[in-house]
Amino acid sequence: MTEQATGADAAEGSTGILPPPRPQQVDWKMAIQCAIVVSLVAALLSVASARVPALSALSWLWTVSGSVIALGLYQWRRPQAWMDAGVGARIGMVVGLTLVVSIAVAMAGAGLVARYKLHTMGAFDTELRAQIDKAAAMNPQPAEVMRYVYSPEFRAGMMLAGFAMLAGFVMVLSTLGGAVGGMVRARRTA
Repeated sequence: MTEQATGADAAEGSTGILPPPRPQQVDWKMAIQCAIVVSLVAALLSVASARVPALSALSWLWTVSGSVIALGLYQWRRPQAWMDAGVGARIGMVVGLTLVVSIAVAMAGAGLVARYKLHTMGAFDTELRAQIDKAAAMNPQPAEVMRYVYSPEFRAGMMLAGFAMLAGFVMVLSTLGGAVGGMVRARRTA
C-alpha cells in the first residue's frame, strides 16, 4: 500500500512523461567522417612519400597526430559535443583503425601498380634480399630452412608481420593521442 502511495505522489509532481534519454556522448557519424578524412589524407601522403622521400616526414607526422587532428575537426563541426579523455580515446581508436585500413589499402594498391604495371620494385627486392642475406649470415641454418627463408611466402609473411607491428603501434598511438587530445580539449571547453 505504501509503494502505491509513493508512486502516486511522484506521479503528481511530474508531468507523467518519461524523462528524455541520456544524450549520446559521441556523434559517431560525424566522428567516423572526420576519421575518414584524416585517414584519406594519410593514405595519400603515404603513397606520395613512397615516390617523393621528402614527404615521408610529413606523412609520418600526419599519421602520428591523426587522432588529434580528427578531434579538432570533430569539435569544430560539433562545438557543443561533450569531450573528455574517454571520448577522445574512443574517437582516437576509430581514427587508428581507419588509418591502418586506409594506409594498408593504399600501399597495397600502390605496390601492385609499381610491381606489375610500372615494374619498379627491383630496388625494393634487392634491398629485402640483402637484409635476408645479412640475417642468414649471422644465423646459419640448414639448407631446407634457407630454401624456405628465400621463398616468396616467407617474404610476404615478413612484410605482413612488419605491417601488423606497425598497425599495432598506430592503434596504440592513436588511442593515447585521442585521450590526451580529449583531455586537453575538455579543459578548454569546460
